[in-house]
Amino acid sequence: MQIFSTLDAIACPLGLANVDTDQLIPARFMSRSRAEGYGGFLLHDLRFTSDGGARGFILDDPRYSGAKIIVARRNFGTGSSREAAVYALADFGIRCVVAPSFGDIFAANAVKNGVLPATVSEADAEKLIASLGSGTPKMSVDLRAQEIRVAGDAIAFNIDPVRRLQLLNGWDDLDLTLRHEIEIAAYRDRHKFDSPWSWPNQS
Repeated sequence: MQIFSTLDAIACPLGLANVDTDQLIPARFMSRSRAEGYGGFLLHDLRFTSDGGARGFILDDPRYSGAKIIVARRNFGTGSSREAAVYALADFGIRCVVAPSFGDIFAANAVKNGVLPATVSEADAEKLIASLGSGTPKMSVDLRAQEIRVAGDAIAFNIDPVRRLQLLNGWDDLDLTLRHEIEIAAYRDRHKFDSPWSWPNQS
């Protein structure tokens, strides 16, 4: 998994609440191979008409071209557990989503794909949306300090400590277990000594 420590990038003030996983990637695109990339389908029905014409959605505004950060309102990633919603974000180039709250399964899937779900207060989300919409759309995200910096302001964000640890180290769930490898081996050896009758016959 890709390590996340700091990120200095263009940020798009999406400004939407209750963005669900079907909006992030409509189900009809999920039969395609991941190898083809899901980035082109991100928020497809908000960005394009039924005949493929552009709607002029903010994510396609030239000011936010190459954005790696999205700032949204509450309840981002609600809905189904589809990991493809995170694939679409990651393949589009998004490394961080800032919002007041997230769907919990979405947040877990985001971390597994190297995308930071940074939780801020609703007031701070509104401040960021306003700042990015009217000023220079640049933002700095520091995971170690758990701080967002934009236009001279510093805003704290929250993230589950275990998920933070995974992103900082590029660890998946197996890596989290393996960091206790010595203790696991000691327990195994102790159990084998204390209860030899429960151990498989090696002969």
